[in-house]
Amino acid sequence: MLRPTLGDFNSIVCFKSAIVGMEDALGEKTTAIALISAGRSRGKHLAKELGLTGANLSLDDVACKLGFVLGKEGTRLCIIHRIETQENVIKVYTSETLCSAGEAQGSDRKCTYTLGAVWGAIEQSVGKRLQGKHVESVLRGGEYDVFEFTELN
Repeated sequence: MLRPTLGDFNSIVCFKSAIVGMEDALGEKTTAIALISAGRSRGKHLAKELGLTGANLSLDDVACKLGFVLGKEGTRLCIIHRIETQENVIKVYTSETLCSAGEAQGSDRKCTYTLGAVWGAIEQSVGKRLQGKHVESVLRGGEYDVFEFTELN
């Protein structure tokens, strides 16, 4: 435990306020780059802690392990429903993401930190450099926040 009285977690309200403050100070694009990068770093470290690096696990196993540590039993960053490959594209289906929480329907908010955390973990798991993007949003009619990852050549 990092803090003996308050524990390891803080509120979504505080984290999202930090994001908005960063956007006000730095601009949306610069903040998005910083948050994705921070998330990727977290995801890479998480994958190493979980033994996903070089483990040659199936995407179902990766989804299970990540889902546990990022979901209700873990840090509560998001729920990972499944990870699948379609035509050399890895798709991760998530919900209740930190980034979408509290946003109005129709909001153009993109997942940044959450995308980055999943991205870093997936990269470490598959052992390849990937390009990631948020392609479907619960804020814009999607059933999930969907992240797509393609291999960089």
